[in-house]
Amino acid sequence: MKRVAMCFVAAAMLAGCAQAEAPVGYHLVWSDEFDHGAQPDPAKWRYDTWRNKDGWWNNEAQYYSGNRPENARIENGHLVIEVRREDLSAMPDFGGQKYSSARLITDGKAEWTYGFFEIRARLPCNRGGWPAIWLMGQNWPKGGEIDIMEQLSFDPATVYGTAHTPWSVAHNTPSGAEAKISEPCSAFHNYQVEWTPDAVTFMLDGRAYHTYRKPENATAETWPFDRPEYMILNVAMGGGWAGQKGIDDNALPAQMEVDYVRVYQK
Repeated sequence: MKRVAMCFVAAAMLAGCAQAEAPVGYHLVWSDEFDHGAQPDPAKWRYDTWRNKDGWWNNEAQYYSGNRPENARIENGHLVIEVRREDLSAMPDFGGQKYSSARLITDGKAEWTYGFFEIRARLPCNRGGWPAIWLMGQNWPKGGEIDIMEQLSFDPATVYGTAHTPWSVAHNTPSGAEAKISEPCSAFHNYQVEWTPDAVTFMLDGRAYHTYRKPENATAETWPFDRPEYMILNVAMGGGWAGQKGIDDNALPAQMEVDYVRVYQK
């Protein structure tokens, strides 16, 4: 496991240094330090490619490849997810996309109910890019969705943390907020969520910036967060949100680098 440097919260807010330890009462139950091999560990991750032929949601422009080092690899102790402008029309599930990327998920490998989730990553800054680190339950939206981090790369210094419930999806009223990061194109930051039976709290470098609390008289429509969710790491391209200012092909290839993924539970 990587050595984690000690730092104060104020320093973490400025420089994105790694937190020293998990919150009191939590212990590590699952992690990937990306220290071994050349490809993502197949015991922990699988490639999500099922929508390539029909096209991905939100009018996104990428093709998600499977087991292709050009798009996902281990390099210098980091997971690298790389988005590229290229023609993959020779692929049997090609859907006409002009860009390639990767979407790694733990579905079928690992899932969790509650916990403290910490992912240390450096984000790309290519206009049109949409990197994301998130949790999703089965049978979306019934299983809920916790977006630990999303970034619209045309505004790289802003990241978003959001909780989606069946009710909020139906009414387009997600519970979320934004946070600002320093050195967005060069520095690593810690993206964190503490998920308990009563609340989902979003954090950046140890600083909480948004909480979705379990409503009074909660139902499965307003609080789906008592069931397991699995993790997703991906970089999308374009779409109605991230692509609203177009895609800069000259900024490609672009990479999201993940230093580690750690999951703690009480």
